[in-house]
Amino acid sequence: MAGLLESCERHFGSSDLYTVLGVRKTAREPEIRRGYHKTSLQVHPDRVPESEKAEATLKFQILGKVYSILNDKDQRALYDEQGIVDEESDTVCQDRNWEEYWGLLFKKITVEDIKAYEEKYKGSDEEKADIIQAYLDYEGDMDGIMVQIPLATFEDEPRIRELIQTAIKKKEVQAYDAFVKESKKKRERRLKRAHEEAKEAEELMKERGLGDGENDLKALIQNRQKDREKELDGFMAQLEAKYCINKPKKGGKPTAKRGKK
Repeated sequence: MAGLLESCERHFGSSDLYTVLGVRKTAREPEIRRGYHKTSLQVHPDRVPESEKAEATLKFQILGKVYSILNDKDQRALYDEQGIVDEESDTVCQDRNWEEYWGLLFKKITVEDIKAYEEKYKGSDEEKADIIQAYLDYEGDMDGIMVQIPLATFEDEPRIRELIQTAIKKKEVQAYDAFVKESKKKRERRLKRAHEEAKEAEELMKERGLGDGENDLKALIQNRQKDREKELDGFMAQLEAKYCINKPKKGGKPTAKRGKK
């Protein structure tokens, strides 16, 4: 039986676990989780034709294992340091129901869930910490920062910039050139993209015949600036991945260093 890395290479074209999930090697847990959610939606057995279910199920199982490894501190450290995975760990070997595991991680959300979270989150210490961390992760690149911050729209950008500027003045963070020397042209491009996405989302909602009762959802969707999907399922998947409340469960601890990259 092929090992996990070999299976990744065969079914996803790469043995690199981060590439499989479409995330950076420096990604923190929230980014890894979003990468898992987005990638797994593409092969979820319930979202493909009957003729593709067998292959989709196999890919879905592989993605679950990849996420479990990168979400486990010890397993990820082993992989990062040696480029191998512990093929005998519970994370890789256990006969887990991956669809049930996925459902526990990503519960269906409602507009009310998002609105309640937005009211609690915006202006909170948690949001400030996320902004500062995103600033450090992206070394001051506002394009990346605006994508990373939950519920951030172009209308929030002045507030977010001011918060970062204050942190720089207080010497809480260093001043990256990408931030302090960002060109007016780059800002205008970002604003233009935001308006284009809003227009695209509005047209999509009209095509789907959604009426006034969906106005709250429309407003949320229109202002998203990540993963520009052209289908309603894509927009909903993005919201679910970014704002789901459930906490992930940790995988097993490595017991032996086996496997080959």
